[in-house]
Amino acid sequence: MTRSDPRSTELEQLRRLVQERTADLQRAKAEYDNYRKRVRRDHLAVREIAVANVLKALLPVLDAVDRACANEPLTPGLKDIADSLQEQLGSLGVTSFGEVGDQFDPTCHDALTHHVAPGADRLVCSAVLRPGYRLGESLLRPATVEVTGPAPPAKSGPAPECGVREASAPAKKPPLPVARG
Repeated sequence: MTRSDPRSTELEQLRRLVQERTADLQRAKAEYDNYRKRVRRDHLAVREIAVANVLKALLPVLDAVDRACANEPLTPGLKDIADSLQEQLGSLGVTSFGEVGDQFDPTCHDALTHHVAPGADRLVCSAVLRPGYRLGESLLRPATVEVTGPAPPAKSGPAPECGVREASAPAKKPPLPVARG
């Protein structure tokens, strides 16, 4: 067999064709694998968002049960409801936060009032008006608190009101006269 033999050229063409089809198949398989991973990731993200939305909608119910437990005589039925609700939310990964004495963190606390305490070196939650909740690392609702701590830093001057410009230097040229007719 020589190189110019028609069989060897045909064999080379077949090998080249097999390599091309193998490369095409590998690309298609890689694209399908990436697609499958992307669909799975998107499905999990949608599920997490749906769970978080449902849990956010249930937080007022949890607040109402907590208020009832704090202000009403604790009956066995109310205790069972409160315990069951806490247990079910805990099994889903919901945790509450916001305790008196916690250091104030504006990323997870909403401060309604600020009490100045001379000598304080940091802001501390002095009252928890409404607990905050997390789902894993995701914040469902910030804790609503009152804070106590040092006075806020003094501003360098009064800030201009929104939409009001501060007086500037007088204009060098007088305004153009208005023609009246």
